[in-house]
This record gives sequence, structure tokens and C-alpha cells, in this order.
Amino acid sequence: MEPLKRELEPHLTIVNGENAAGGFGITAKIVDELRQAGADVVTTGNHVWDQKQFVEEIVGLERVLRPENYPPGVPGTGHLVLQADGEQVLVMNLMGRLFINDIDDPFRAADAVLAANPEPKIVFCDMHAEATSEKTAMGWHLDGRVSAVVGTHTHIPTADHRVLPGGTAYVTDVGMVGPRDSVIGVDKEGALQRFLTGIPRRFEVAPGPVTFNSVLITIDRPTGRATTIQRIDREHI
Repeated sequence: MEPLKRELEPHLTIVNGENAAGGFGITAKIVDELRQAGADVVTTGNHVWDQKQFVEEIVGLERVLRPENYPPGVPGTGHLVLQADGEQVLVMNLMGRLFINDIDDPFRAADAVLAANPEPKIVFCDMHAEATSEKTAMGWHLDGRVSAVVGTHTHIPTADHRVLPGGTAYVTDVGMVGPRDSVIGVDKEGALQRFLTGIPRRFEVAPGPVTFNSVLITIDRPTGRATTIQRIDREHI
């Protein structure tokens, strides 16, 4: 990540790290490694609690988010406001409900976060969801009210990145940082056997070269509206 940051010089780097622990969840130690590698904020999703100790660890971590629409009382927070190059930036983490965890309404959660934080003009939303329809709907729901809605979860990058009419940068799924020759990051032979036989198998992270999927978003400071969104993909890093 560091060479790419030197090349592109972003003012804020947001990383979804929910599968950083060998494909299953995340830990405080890995959060520290991601921060040292250049991540300013770490978001998560439905695998946030896969490493059981993280339920306790997240409370003491800064700039780490779990989905905002978990029920009240769940450890951690789903949004934060920070300074980036002299600007206030609101970052929120949401999770969909279709074909994934049955939690609270992400649309109402987004509205509540915006209502409680009216000052930041630059607002970023990680929409972690399975259904492309739900992520697209969130893009339209927040168009003109946030700077960017970036979809995560499926590990497969989509080609629909664009700036919506209201000035919100949008992409259905940013993709992943993980093994290129795999089945969404896991060893392809194990995944194939599970599909072919129906017998559960333990997934292992695939070996081989790594692909790096990301997007670079340019935002107009006075308005908080996005002006461009472009894919930044690298192979063999």
C-alpha cells in the first residue's frame, strides 16, 4: 500500500479489513499492521466478529468501524469524524440485509448518522452488502448527500463506477486485495470440491500472486461533491 500511496498521494485512505485474518475476520494486531501500511480508517462488515477476541478489542481501537446498523449496545462504532488535510470528513460503515445478516435498517441508519453530523461536507460511506440491488439503492438514497458510496463484500470488482447526478461517487463493489488465482480469495481446489461434492471443507487462503483492487475518488472541498472516481487496480504486488 505504501508505494501506491506515494504514487497517488491520497489525503485519506480507507480500507475494508474484515477478512484480513487469513480470510476470517480481523484482530487488533492486524489493524495495527494495516494502519502502519497506510490505512487511515479500517471498515468491516459481516465477518467483523469472526475472531472472537475482536468483540473486546474493538472497544480500544481508534478509526476502526463496524457496521452502523448493528443493534444498540454492540461494541464499537459505525461512524466517525476525522481531519484529513485540514478538512472534516465523516466516514460511515453500513451493512445490507439481503442474503446476509438480519440486522437493523441501513437506510434509516444512514439518515440518522447524517442528521447527527451535519457539519462535515465530505462524507464517505462503505456499503457492505451481498445484493447489488441493495447497494445501488443506497447509492441513489444518498446521492447528493454524501461524497461517495463504495460497495464492498463480494470480492469481485464491478465496472459501474461513476459520479451520480447529485455528485456522489459510486461503485457497486470495489473488489478485494487477495490472491488472484482463487475463488474470492480462497484456495480454488478446496472451493471446487465443496461445490462438486456438497461436503463442507475448511477454506484456506490461496497461494500465488496478489491482486489489489481500489478506487481513487476526487472530491471538491467547498461542496463535498465528487468530481471523479477511477479504478486503481494492480497485479502481482
